[in-house]
Amino acid sequence: MKAYILCLRLILIPFLLPVIGAAQKTVKTFPLSSLDLSKMKQTYGVPRVYHRGDEKQMTIAKKTFGYGVGTRIKSALWIDLARGADRFIADVGVDDDTTNIVFFTKQNFKVIGDGKKLWESGPMDLGDPSKHIDIDIRGIDTLVLTVVNAGDLSSYVQMDWAEPRFMISGKDPVAISAPEDKAVILTPKPRPVAQINGPKVYGCRPGSPFLYRIPATGTRPIRFSAKRLPAGLTLDDQTGIITGTLKKRGDYKVVLKAQNAAGTDTRAFTISCGDKLALTPPMGWNDWYTHFDNITDQKMRKAADLMEQNGMADVGYQYVNIDDCWMNATAVRHPGRVGPLRNAAGDIQPNSYFPDMKGMTDYIHAKGLKAGIYSSPGPTTCGGYGASAGHEEQDARQFANWGFDFLKYDWCSYSEVIGPGPYTSEQMQKPFRDMGKYLKEQQRDIIFNLCQYGMDSVWRWGAEAGHSWRTGADLGLDIDIFYDVAIKNALEYGSWSKPGGWNDPDYLQIGFLSNAPCKLSPTEQYSFMSLWCLLPSPLFYSGDMEKLDDFTLNILCNPEVIEVNQDRLGKPGIISGIDSTKETFVMVKELEDGSKAVGLCNQGLFPTEVTYKWAGDKKSKRQAVRDLWRQQDKGIFQNEFTTTVPARGVALIKVSNQQAQLICCH
Repeated sequence: MKAYILCLRLILIPFLLPVIGAAQKTVKTFPLSSLDLSKMKQTYGVPRVYHRGDEKQMTIAKKTFGYGVGTRIKSALWIDLARGADRFIADVGVDDDTTNIVFFTKQNFKVIGDGKKLWESGPMDLGDPSKHIDIDIRGIDTLVLTVVNAGDLSSYVQMDWAEPRFMISGKDPVAISAPEDKAVILTPKPRPVAQINGPKVYGCRPGSPFLYRIPATGTRPIRFSAKRLPAGLTLDDQTGIITGTLKKRGDYKVVLKAQNAAGTDTRAFTISCGDKLALTPPMGWNDWYTHFDNITDQKMRKAADLMEQNGMADVGYQYVNIDDCWMNATAVRHPGRVGPLRNAAGDIQPNSYFPDMKGMTDYIHAKGLKAGIYSSPGPTTCGGYGASAGHEEQDARQFANWGFDFLKYDWCSYSEVIGPGPYTSEQMQKPFRDMGKYLKEQQRDIIFNLCQYGMDSVWRWGAEAGHSWRTGADLGLDIDIFYDVAIKNALEYGSWSKPGGWNDPDYLQIGFLSNAPCKLSPTEQYSFMSLWCLLPSPLFYSGDMEKLDDFTLNILCNPEVIEVNQDRLGKPGIISGIDSTKETFVMVKELEDGSKAVGLCNQGLFPTEVTYKWAGDKKSKRQAVRDLWRQQDKGIFQNEFTTTVPARGVALIKVSNQQAQLICCH
């Protein structure tokens, strides 16, 4: 019997040891706030840590929690667990302290382990009771805690991870940086052979000065010519700049030609002389997110020089635009910008940094480029400088006399004119309709941008006053909400965008901004440009022209990508396959030649496959696909195309019956 028991013990010991070890294993609590929260990436501000006994407590739906971490959307924290954690426990929700915000949004909390979703809250709103998390994370190496939008936009909503803690039996968790995203140049350098780029249609008004620079890449010198160029217009065959005046209305079918030692290119080009301008989205540069209140005449001229030299003008960028702070002010930090707002005749006065406005626009025009200016219907601009209230007609005339081709008109202090709100539709529309009327009375083609942040559903009436309109608040420098902005523009306002009037979600903010590299990853910068082209939005770069590197220029200057934006059909991109919790969707834009530009989009933090399926008759089941960023044909595909899209990426492709083109942001 003893021998039997001994034998049984010997057999069972290997099986009993893990159980005994597990019973003896120490499990401890590790608060989330013990991590290095500087690693948390969020759209606005920095994470806030609440401790027990703090005067300001964390509350969700009036329920108080002893400690926690408050964050702003979008946010993500990557954590190395090294398989040492057993459970993650927390309550989540919108903090009761979320008040005084312009836009509110429902939020969605997610817990992701080794690339797989472990838990998701679904949309949560202010006042919703907290949701409890208690999930098994044994065997997980990398955990990601993230909060994303699930509705409208706001960077100011505080989202709470309340009493968040790990139960660990191994190594302590460590906050880590998100995976590195290297800047890879996808766009090939322009070929030596001459190639005409840019729009295929251009609008002007009879009697106005005509100015158009033919965008063309290829080895210089290039010789330009045009068949059937209408009387009144002259083409400089060395520069490709067309000038003059058209007096007779009508559509003029012109054939442009560019020739150099490497070859020749021709392009059908329609000059439409009538009442409509901006037949394709305007393209150019605006100084705001680079220079703010440091802008000068010399910086504007330098930007025009660089647009001509770095290739931007060769792919269709035309406008060189001043934003705020060119006028005098009564009291600002720069003494050289202080002075009388108007002279004895009532003319608005530039400050000392702009000694010759007409000379500056002449300089820009000599390069075949156009000049833009800024004002407000209030007494002062957003920066506190003199604006147009009470002098609207006079200022419109002054801007035209100076030679400006574009006006951005910013709401700013207009509430001082009409008093505190709420405002009627008539009050919100009147200043923009008035200035639009005065600009049309000038014998100059001036593109009019309504900057009133989407108030009174401006997309419904903006085209009656001007040519583009801001659909929401400034993106600011915390711009990783660009995905949400693009989705909102496409889903809610897209149908109002068409030739002559465009939804404007704000400037292209990639490259170097405000003395620092932009906060977007390289992949996100490709995505930003892709989405703005699919919408299609005006393309105004607002980064530092003097610090443009090859990577940023490769994003800004891909002719095949820009052609999606400048397609003369002007159809908006249509989104499919998205809801409040999905991270992937497809955006499809119909093009004039019958093909489609398609963005396969991944908002998530991990690479994933995205598929575009097309329906049609027997002939159209087989489609050619082309990678637009790499300018490479992918081949012929039947019924659908699938590709792996990187985290926060967009794969931009052209799909057609005959030939095609894909943009994968990495």
